[in-house]
Amino acid sequence: MGTEERIERAGLFHERAIFGGEADALVMAERELDAVEADLALARGKVAQARSLAEGDEDPQGLPLLERAARLYRTLGDSRGEGEALLWTALFHQVVRRDDDTAVPILERSYELATRVGDRMTMSYALRHLGVAEHTAGRLEVARERLEESVRLRRELGFLPGVAANLVGLCYIALAQGRRDDALALVEEAGALAEASGAKAILRQAEEARGQL
Repeated sequence: MGTEERIERAGLFHERAIFGGEADALVMAERELDAVEADLALARGKVAQARSLAEGDEDPQGLPLLERAARLYRTLGDSRGEGEALLWTALFHQVVRRDDDTAVPILERSYELATRVGDRMTMSYALRHLGVAEHTAGRLEVARERLEESVRLRRELGFLPGVAANLVGLCYIALAQGRRDDALALVEEAGALAEASGAKAILRQAEEARGQL
């Protein structure tokens, strides 16, 4: 249900409360508006995270927005929304703050919720970043498994920039495991997919990885 429709429904519930004397209608109106607030908080939190990465300074609004979104979705019983909000909360900790210890349990919960509702995109992100954490910890084979499963999901979804990003990660893992031929094949495919999908940032990452071979 879209934002406009939710606001319209909240208005109708308000009218039922005012003119029809239905006190319970106010509760329903508030639920509709909580859902709108959750969607907006999540969207703003994601933008704040991207701004933090682009500018090199943490946007202080980012994490509170994402945590607020997760709480609202949880209260509403929206597991899909909660799983996505938890994902981006975890990424704020991992990518912006470089704090895997805090991020990993949140990623695991996000993956659990996303799996429950069949949200393959959130699953693919959670697996990718669980793989990143495993790579950082030196558990290369587990990291490889996480990223390969994320690649599988992203191929199914046709999410080519995401596939390319994961292939770059798998290239570094292959290089660390001494699988140079695999690393070369992975980085070549990553570059081709990134170029074809206009993912310039991932293309630069692929070129940097190629330089390590």
